[in-house]
Amino acid sequence: MESKKLAAEKATESIVDGMIVGLGTGSTAYYAIQKIGQRVQEGLTIQAIATSKQSEELAISLGIPLIAASDIDYIDVTIDGADEVDSNWNLIKGGGGALLREKIVASASKQLIIVVDESKVVAELGRFPLPVEIITFGFEITMRKLEKLGCQPVLRQAGVKPYVTDNGNYIADCHLGSIPSAVELHSALQLIPGVVDNGLFIGMASQVIVGYTNGTAKQIEK
Repeated sequence: MESKKLAAEKATESIVDGMIVGLGTGSTAYYAIQKIGQRVQEGLTIQAIATSKQSEELAISLGIPLIAASDIDYIDVTIDGADEVDSNWNLIKGGGGALLREKIVASASKQLIIVVDESKVVAELGRFPLPVEIITFGFEITMRKLEKLGCQPVLRQAGVKPYVTDNGNYIADCHLGSIPSAVELHSALQLIPGVVDNGLFIGMASQVIVGYTNGTAKQIEK
């Protein structure tokens, strides 16, 4: 966790007065939000938009001013984590269940800064199960279509019931092992009726900061 904290706090150095800031979701984003809250208390003047109810509640508790998505045209910088990042800065996200909101916010951001620990940097995406957000109606049909695509989907659970996202949808975690072509898979998934979006973030990251167990954090190059 210390390496994640190092990377997250380094990423917040790019935030200056007047910015609209996207707040990611997950353990790494938690540290970034904590640091942003500290800076706000010290006088930083920003507005923020959260990618999940969890991050929204944390921001409110820290006194970070929030703005509605309907009130903005763009976001200056978003800081978020990832479940995997490859050498081209393609990502798998959604382990925390917020992939749809994270992708909407990322797509509106001038900069998307990804913060991870060194264990998340991989040669090829796919070892981490790829989350796919699907609507609840006819989800069994959607799951079968994912199976035919070779995705080996498993419906995410919350105890004895299916996990429900902040958007009221289910998540199918697809166990692929490896993803040789993220672009092709992304396109194929989006053609399946019932799929809302998937956790492949391709060509969206503008910076990747990695925290290392030796106590350092640095930006990696493509």
